[in-house]
Amino acid sequence: MVTLVGGIILLILGYFTYGKYIEKNFSIDPDRATPAEMLKDGYDFVPMSKAKNAIIELLNIAGTGPIFGPIMGALYGPVAYIWIIIGCIFGGAVHDYMVGMISLRNNGAQLPELASKYLGKPVKHVVNIFAMLLLMLVGTVFVTSPASLIESITPSWLTGGIVVLLIFVYYIISTILPIDKAMGKVYPWFGGILIISTIAIGLSLLFGNHAIPNLTLNTMQNFHPEGTPIFPAIFFTISCGALSGFHATQAPMVSRTSTNEREGRFTFYGMMIAEGVIAMIWAAASMSLFDGQTLSQMINAGTPSAVVNQVSVLLLGNVVGTVAIIGVIVLPISSGLSAFRSLRIILSDYLHIKQDTIKKILMVTIPLFAISFILTNMDFNILWRYFNWANQVTAVIALLVSTRYLYLKNKNYLVTLIPGTFMLYACVVYIFSEPIGFKMGLTTLTYVLSLILSLAILALFWKTGQKQKENLDPNGELINDQLPIGTFTTEQQS
Repeated sequence: MVTLVGGIILLILGYFTYGKYIEKNFSIDPDRATPAEMLKDGYDFVPMSKAKNAIIELLNIAGTGPIFGPIMGALYGPVAYIWIIIGCIFGGAVHDYMVGMISLRNNGAQLPELASKYLGKPVKHVVNIFAMLLLMLVGTVFVTSPASLIESITPSWLTGGIVVLLIFVYYIISTILPIDKAMGKVYPWFGGILIISTIAIGLSLLFGNHAIPNLTLNTMQNFHPEGTPIFPAIFFTISCGALSGFHATQAPMVSRTSTNEREGRFTFYGMMIAEGVIAMIWAAASMSLFDGQTLSQMINAGTPSAVVNQVSVLLLGNVVGTVAIIGVIVLPISSGLSAFRSLRIILSDYLHIKQDTIKKILMVTIPLFAISFILTNMDFNILWRYFNWANQVTAVIALLVSTRYLYLKNKNYLVTLIPGTFMLYACVVYIFSEPIGFKMGLTTLTYVLSLILSLAILALFWKTGQKQKENLDPNGELINDQLPIGTFTTEQQS
């Protein structure tokens, strides 16, 4: 219990201390007009309140990630708490804040556009591929996971296939609606269900005489029943709730609806902290109610949705437990919707298909849904592995974009370079060692080759950054993005 409560307190303190430093390092301008106000189009650029933006951001980034990930991460034992706390405060929340605010300063641009601007135009194509792959996998994972949960609490005639179709129908309807109608009206209700159910799980866990494992010298070890090494696996198992590249595709969406830069810390950094709290509660619940072997068997028998079902019913009873399951269901459905919405925006920008009519919107959206529907027939665990790797590669790209941004503006860039470097090495080790990559296993050769490749990537990143800084126009947009929107013309920007 001490570790769970203490960890949540540390997360909250991180928001008020390190989060404030990150905001100061960025140098916000509360008087600068935002894209929501200057580029208002009634569809994607729509001014919304701080509260609505925050709940949309939370539901967009949460999905089943901060629940399914910590459930699988609980197999490692209490050491999972360390990654959630440290990863969230110094990695994930910084990542989300920087991408959201850089996007806000760049007319709500998505990650591929930001990568092109700060890392070079050739990088844009690579980032587009990773971003679209990630969003397709996210959308698919966040269709199959709620479908299995819904199937578990509904009559037998409502099969998983029917549920999947119904979710896609909801997505299609929501896709053609303006953001303030598709999300602004519905998400506050979804958010209420999520918050109430999470609090109920947490309180029941704390006051229900459950043996919540604490992090001690004796428990600071790997308890995984299959002996899976902590590095790098845990950093991919628990992504949402600690550090997740998917968030880099969602923050720009909210940057298009924010009305003041002062809201950024609460909306971007704060909602990531909230996701960390959700992750802590579900990791603790999984460790408290099941031993590692039982937990592993439940996950392998289906998906972590079986664990969600059991945790909710055991802690809250059948009726309230079902409400809690509904709270978990709304997370992936909302994140899946936002994933496909972001995918549509990125793909249409890449293909230069202006999204100004329903016909053009559906022309891009329907093929994406068709591909995703086919992918729902794949094994969930395989989808999850590919999602995790693409997710963390995207996080590395976003952190390198943020590092370059801070470097060019003579700010403290170590706050993003350090977590970016760590995750870069983890990503390279993962793809060299895992079956979805080069199948080399976790050998000495794998670690050495990964280190060499990571250092080479960082050297290239540093060299191109120095060259870019040497050629900076002191009056150009790259270091003067705090000026009003419209100050720089297209010709000047290029």
